[in-house]
Amino acid sequence: MNIIVSGSLAYDRIMNFPGHFSDHILPEKIHVLNVCFQVDGVKEKFGGTAGNIAYALTLMGEKPVISAAIGYDYHRYFEWLSQNGIGTEGIKIIEDELTAAPISRPTRPTTRSPGSTRRHEVFLLPGFDKLDPKGTLIIVSPGNLGDMVNYPRICKERGIDYIFDPGQSLPMWDAKDLLRSIEGCRILIVNDYELDLILNKRD
Repeated sequence: MNIIVSGSLAYDRIMNFPGHFSDHILPEKIHVLNVCFQVDGVKEKFGGTAGNIAYALTLMGEKPVISAAIGYDYHRYFEWLSQNGIGTEGIKIIEDELTAAPISRPTRPTTRSPGSTRRHEVFLLPGFDKLDPKGTLIIVSPGNLGDMVNYPRICKERGIDYIFDPGQSLPMWDAKDLLRSIEGCRILIVNDYELDLILNKRD
């Protein structure tokens, strides 16, 4: 089966704060919050939704193809993909953007520089129109919004099964586009909070 993973590629930067944020934040002063937290260090990982999903599928013996955008600092990521037997033929290099770089802290919202995923042009996989619809599965995960809107539409037109995982992209969505993408998907992947966001948009 052809498995195409549409989503993001990113250099994830993960920080560890050895304490509790609540010990240093004054609720009555939240409107003028001005505080700096000292962290133990920063670890960088090869991440992004498409990268993570493709890596997991590869560990299970599949041969997924990534359809995503990456910045001009792509070299280390491509080396890592090659070392893990994951192809790069479906990845679009954006020459004037850095690769997305989320900064994560435990129990706190993620801070994210969108980098190459900010583009709204569509990065459909080369040769997509030649794939056998019955032997193809598309996984649509958070990344380029243009792809997240268009892959479901094209899948439905061509009779291709797709899994839809809007995840942290939900605030960017127009309600009509979101509902159209959900309708007809083989599987919808959301957590409790994301489901509530979808229901609020529907209302």
